[in-house]
Order: sequence, then C-alpha cells, then structure tokens
Amino acid sequence: MPSISAVIIARNEEDKIRRCLDSLKSFAAEIVVVDSGSTDRTAEICREQGCRVFTREFDGYGSQKQFAVDHAVNDWVLSVDADEVLTPGLQKELAGMSGPGGLKYDAYSIPFSLVYLGRIMKHSGLGHEMHLRLFNRSKGRFTTTAVHEGIVCDGIAGKLTNRILHYSYRDISHHLEKINIYTSQAAEELTKRGKRYSGFSAAFKFPLSFFIYYFLKGGILDGYPGFVWSYLAAFYTTLKIVKTVELQKTK
Repeated sequence: MPSISAVIIARNEEDKIRRCLDSLKSFAAEIVVVDSGSTDRTAEICREQGCRVFTREFDGYGSQKQFAVDHAVNDWVLSVDADEVLTPGLQKELAGMSGPGGLKYDAYSIPFSLVYLGRIMKHSGLGHEMHLRLFNRSKGRFTTTAVHEGIVCDGIAGKLTNRILHYSYRDISHHLEKINIYTSQAAEELTKRGKRYSGFSAAFKFPLSFFIYYFLKGGILDGYPGFVWSYLAAFYTTLKIVKTVELQKTK
C-alpha cells in the first residue's frame, strides 16, 4: 500500500490529542494537523510528537479538513478527528494492506463505535455506523457544508473490518455545548437551502424522535447511557427545527 498521510483538524484538544496520535504512529507516514487557534497546548503537543502543524482560521469543517488534505504529502489520506482513536485491530489491518493487492478500491469506509458515558454504544442507532475516511485524494474530496461534512468519492469504495472509537463527549455539559453549536450550524444550512418548518412540526419532533432512538433503534439496550443518548438525540433534532423556525422569522 502507498504511504498514508493522517490528517486531523483540532482546537483546544490537549486532553485527547495524544491518545489519537499514538493510535496513528504505527502506520502513518506523516501526521498533518490543522489547528484553528488553540489556546491550550494542542499545537505544541502535536509538534512535540513530530506532526506537521498548520494554523488556519476555522471557516467550516469541510473546508478545514480539505485544507489538511491539500497539505498532505501522500495521495492516500486517512482523516481522523482529535477525539477518535484507532483500535489495535484497525492499526494492524491498515499496516497489513501494504502487500500486493492490498488496495482494491479508491476509498474505504471504517466502522465506528461511540464511547458515551464510559460505555461503547452498541445500539441507540449507533451500532452499525460506517464512515468513509481512508481515500485517494485524486478520487475524492470533502464537501463544504457547515456541519456533517463528508467525503465525495469518484471511484469505488470498499469497507474495512476493524473500528475507530469515538470519544466525542467529555460529559453531559460538553454534549450540550456541542448540541448548541451544531444545531445553530445546521439551522443556518437548512435556511440557506430554503428548508421551512412549522411550529407544529417542532412540537411533535421530540416525542417521535425519542421513541425512535430509545425503542426502535434499541437505546433501551444500552442501559442508562442509552437513555441519556436517546433523550439528547431527540433534543438535538427538535432544537434544530426550532432554530430554523426562528431564522425563518428573521428573513
């Protein structure tokens, strides 16, 4: 397999970044970090670990990640967030693809598991997540949507077997902070696209979403973390609509 460049965007991730970097060192030929003005030791830690660090003002997740991809040395790129950790199995799987015929596709999706309130979530709509993260940049690039960016691939995508663990939330307060940020970004994006909602749809969104996450998607099987996740996931979907309605009234 050709050499892989791992790329990360970060801001104030000093409590997580070492664990992420350590999971990349066994196979990544380089690690590119794009820092958007950290006020802690994030950039310093990355430099100490031998990463190539760039500073760039944040203007959206997709454009920030594409900037990192554009500054990688190698065509094969693995995009990882600072709060993600590759399992030992995935590290070995990537290292083992270096032989003849190791690369059959132009990009690869990777299984993900969220670690929430100390538990690896296996249900709650989270047990079968796959995200395209390893790709040949001559065949793909990031979209520039404000939130929930993704990689668009012109070639054929395959799937890897082993997982990335996602430590997205430090605690409930951190989860709520992210919900506030992401719902504002999502509402702006929906408004730009001309999407419209009524107050009536917002009123029914929460109970319906909670029922889907907790019962239909199996949140009840994830114990207490499953209940909290289902509740806040329903809150997220509802708040996104409420903020979109609010923006509609100002336009």
